[in-house]
Amino acid sequence: MSLFQLPYKLILGSKSPRRQQLLKDLGFEFSSKYLEVDEAYPPYLQGAEIAEYLAYKKAEAFLPKLDDNEVILTSDTVVWCNGESLAKAENETEARHMLQKISGRSHEVITGVCISSNSKTVTFSDTCLVHFATLSDEEIEFYIKNFKPFDKAGAYGIQEWIGMWAIQKIEGSYFTVMGLPTHLVAQALLKF
Repeated sequence: MSLFQLPYKLILGSKSPRRQQLLKDLGFEFSSKYLEVDEAYPPYLQGAEIAEYLAYKKAEAFLPKLDDNEVILTSDTVVWCNGESLAKAENETEARHMLQKISGRSHEVITGVCISSNSKTVTFSDTCLVHFATLSDEEIEFYIKNFKPFDKAGAYGIQEWIGMWAIQKIEGSYFTVMGLPTHLVAQALLKF
């Protein structure tokens, strides 16, 4: 049962179980589809520009397949630390390197969102500042071995052990860090 009846069919363009659950918990009815998209971006983009660019790029891939009564919602999360984007780790070595970079530092988590139909596109982002405690090598290894964070920007998930163990404070929306700024998405879908 959905809380909101939208005047269009909503499609979530994501295979992320976290995004699917968040959108469901918001009370929207939707279907999920996923297309593989090259996540390369121009090197001059920074922070929120990267997140919004990639969210739009993902939506753009769906546009030729959309019916007139369908709307696609796509999203991308960027961990921005010391002027560098920390993407998804490919392996344990990359995950270890990323976790060492954010250990004992604050960083931004930026989630870009694109909502698009055949006639209209809205793109926006939300930023959250995350303060991380210093992690020992043993804590980093424990997290990597037990949680295998290879599908997450910055090689961590706030909802997992590391969030309880190492995140000292966040300034912004918890859900933005999870991958969907729910407070903004709900408003945007209702206005679209």
